[in-house]
Amino acid sequence: MKKVALVTGASSGIGRETARLLAEQGFIVYGAARRTDKMQDLKQAGIKLLAMDVTDDAALVSGVNTIIQAEGRIDVLVNNAGYGSYGSLEDTPMSEARYQFDVNIFGMARLTQLVLPHMRQQRSGRIINISSIGGKLGEPHGAWYHATKYAVEGLSDSLRMELKEFGIDVVIIEPGAIITEWAGIARDHMLKISGNTAYKDLTLKHAAMFERADKSGSKPVVVAKTIVRAINASRPKTRYATGGGAKVILFVRRILSDRMFDRLMLRLMK
Repeated sequence: MKKVALVTGASSGIGRETARLLAEQGFIVYGAARRTDKMQDLKQAGIKLLAMDVTDDAALVSGVNTIIQAEGRIDVLVNNAGYGSYGSLEDTPMSEARYQFDVNIFGMARLTQLVLPHMRQQRSGRIINISSIGGKLGEPHGAWYHATKYAVEGLSDSLRMELKEFGIDVVIIEPGAIITEWAGIARDHMLKISGNTAYKDLTLKHAAMFERADKSGSKPVVVAKTIVRAINASRPKTRYATGGGAKVILFVRRILSDRMFDRLMLRLMK
């Protein structure tokens, strides 16, 4: 019996590459995104498309019901949908902060709630939550984004213990710098919110750092291959750091004190 996988944020970047690789390996893949018009090549590759905004509860319920009615099961959920909203905490409207949590944490949690009854009934399943190295460290202008990724880490660690008795694995993926739309969106948000405020000087330096990182990051397929490896492993690791200097950066964060790491981050923005 072919395994059934649902991948959110499948219209670009990591989600697109993950859906493609899983389909190549024989999974029945449902690729979910708000913009299915950008996914016609995935459809031609045999991937089933779902129009899904992770902040729309009705869309989440409908998407899971569609999969269960068609396939009778769901084996893998890749919670990849997310974005980076940057700007100083003082400048960022609370409406934007709430939306960042709605997309990056509450949408992920709600979709997980919806698939769990089916995985528990099967007594098997794998939930892959895309976090970030940003779930282990902070940076200026990223307070709300990093808060969501710290939340993904804590939620996943707790969920892993809850689901152990049901044979369901929870895996955290922690990408480093990846060449996707993410950096451009984060940079544009940051410049719009804090590019002409009291935080202008550091904001412009940070934007330049984003541009440099965007040129030296890893391709999304690097992360996608790690995700597929975690899905196929008989006993997966609890977390995988991958791509764009992720392992080196996390090592440096572990060995430096908080203030030493702060100084390092600020020096990188000069």
